[in-house]
Amino acid sequence: MTDYTLLCEQLSALTEGEDDLVCNLANAAALLWQSLEDINWAGLYLVKGEELVLAPFQGKPACRRIPKSRGVCGAAWREGRTQVVSDVHVFAGHIVCDADSRSEIVVPLSRGPAVVGVLDIDSPVPSRFSEADRIGLEAFAARIEELF
Repeated sequence: MTDYTLLCEQLSALTEGEDDLVCNLANAAALLWQSLEDINWAGLYLVKGEELVLAPFQGKPACRRIPKSRGVCGAAWREGRTQVVSDVHVFAGHIVCDADSRSEIVVPLSRGPAVVGVLDIDSPVPSRFSEADRIGLEAFAARIEELF
């Protein structure tokens, strides 16, 4: 089981004293990649106009731009709430970036009332993400939000 309290503390330590957003997001993605089991992608997308644009990540090359109207990432942005998808193949509008992905969790990142990006994690294992993962990753995302 992942110790999300420790992950949040590690993220705080990695970003302390650094004000460059890209640098900090790169370390956040790398920390998740190194720490979470059974994942094949961990990264971020940032809102630019009416699209999410690929930001720092770990894993295979990814979709560069995602419209607000499509995919699990778009749903998290539109709805402003975490999306936990047990089987991406049955999610209407799923965007296939990696055919090996089977489940996904996407946590919106907010600054005030506006969603400014999303934290996206994929797994090749169906139903990989639990309620404990949702709670832990929302806490991790809250630490990321402090960087904006």
